[in-house]
Amino acid sequence: MSRSQSTRRVQIGESQRIRYDDEEEEEEEERPRETPSGTPDERENSFKLRAQEGKLTEDQEPFMGVKVRRKASILRDYRGDYINVPSRSYIMKILEKQGDKKVLFADKVLKFTSTGKMKKQILLITDYAIYTLDPTTDALKRRIALAAVEKLSLSELSDNFIAISIPTEYDMLMASTRKTEIVTILVEAIKESSNYELEVHFANKFEYLAAANIEKEVIFEEVEGGVRTRMVRK
Repeated sequence: MSRSQSTRRVQIGESQRIRYDDEEEEEEEERPRETPSGTPDERENSFKLRAQEGKLTEDQEPFMGVKVRRKASILRDYRGDYINVPSRSYIMKILEKQGDKKVLFADKVLKFTSTGKMKKQILLITDYAIYTLDPTTDALKRRIALAAVEKLSLSELSDNFIAISIPTEYDMLMASTRKTEIVTILVEAIKESSNYELEVHFANKFEYLAAANIEKEVIFEEVEGGVRTRMVRK
């Protein structure tokens, strides 16, 4: 994936790249990760998810027919806030400082650093931005304006990975059992705020920018008993 092949130009001013304290300098050995199994789909597909009016049900949402779904995922209801944000005063203070008032999604996820390490973080999606916070120190790790999001990338298998492309900075790779809800909320929020239909790309390998000068390829492969996920530095 060439960064120059963007189909959308982000309408925000150019500025010096911000370095966040969750970035790391050194590269470590990549380790395969296993997730529950699913039926393979050899096709590689790229298309735009179209937001629908109101709350999408799991039978209506656009993953059907493209990404292999677990039965538990198909039957799951969407709740949005899974950590009770109003009870966490430090989160409320951060949102108040930034001017965000409406939380669309909140949950703990596994976020991958530039070295491939997994860190547990809180993911917040508001009607203006995406936030990641450290649940141990209560510190704000990153804030990404919704207008800066260019594309989402997922495999076609039954894994939990999702990559968020942010061309003005660097991308975010994370894992969540609620990836369907995250994607649906981001598509709807960006559609409502900017009238732009966010591109969602499905392929069993894709590239992402792990840091300013670190590009990686994530490769998904069905193996006996699960899905093997490998991250290779380009």
